[in-house]
Amino acid sequence: MKNKKELINKNMDINETLPHQIEAPSFKNTGIKMEPPFKNSQGVIIGDSFYASKNSPLENWSDEIDPAIMAGDEWVHPTNDIGWNTAENKALLESKKPPQAYPFMHPTKDVSRGTD
Repeated sequence: MKNKKELINKNMDINETLPHQIEAPSFKNTGIKMEPPFKNSQGVIIGDSFYASKNSPLENWSDEIDPAIMAGDEWVHPTNDIGWNTAENKALLESKKPPQAYPFMHPTKDVSRGTD
């Protein structure tokens, strides 16, 4: 039987959403696919929503650790990142979704023609 962490990672996204983040936007119909967590060069799993990692410099902090070690793209997950919760990035995702015209629009007839 799989352990609890494996099951959570497998079921982390439902229908291209992140239900464990209340403000997270939906990636559904945007063309952006949810990506799985990955391990960076420090051995830290990025994008699993378990923010403490025994390999993380934050968990092993000392005066000898250079904070720059935690800079760069290897510390940011492409789809499971807090940055998607900003208004600007939510608007970006909404702009990638097809318009939701139904049921107010006929596919071949302009029903509003001549009404003004």
